[in-house]
Amino acid sequence: MNFAENIILENDRVQLEPLTINHLNELLWISLSTPDLLKFSPSPFGNKELLKINIQDLIQDRKNGKRYGFAIYDKINAKYVGSTSFGDISIKDSRLEMGWTWIDKESQGTGLNKQCKYLLLSHAFEKLSIERIEFKIDSRNIQSRKAIEKIGGFYEGKLRSHTLMLDGHRRDTVYYSILKSD
Repeated sequence: MNFAENIILENDRVQLEPLTINHLNELLWISLSTPDLLKFSPSPFGNKELLKINIQDLIQDRKNGKRYGFAIYDKINAKYVGSTSFGDISIKDSRLEMGWTWIDKESQGTGLNKQCKYLLLSHAFEKLSIERIEFKIDSRNIQSRKAIEKIGGFYEGKLRSHTLMLDGHRRDTVYYSILKSD
């Protein structure tokens, strides 16, 4: 995967473009209006400084070849509505993880996230020749689990006490996957 490439994925509904610090003000409204949006994530969120840290971490991960983040642009409503990423990429093993996704509350349940996932899946399987895509989700996050199941994610199991959350809780993490052969 070429982390220097500016990957733009789009269809009639949504455009995914490389997340940059320039998206901070475009996405700030989400962080301020729903500070608990990432309650199941170990990432900081909820005000301008925390969102800035979140974006800067993602940009640094891209520079280090660890994660490639996208800003999500809703073409129908003409606004930025969230972010999603490829990460934990192993070209040698032909696998990557999709995740770190957050979308404003109004856009949830509209099919927008499904469109994002299909763009990412298509790019990973067809352009990057990935064989396996993984998803890690807090076991308590039923909404995200159902969303992954709707697009064909296969439940693989649970890692107990896997990730330390910002509030000190140790979350159980459930794993899903989609294989190219699926």
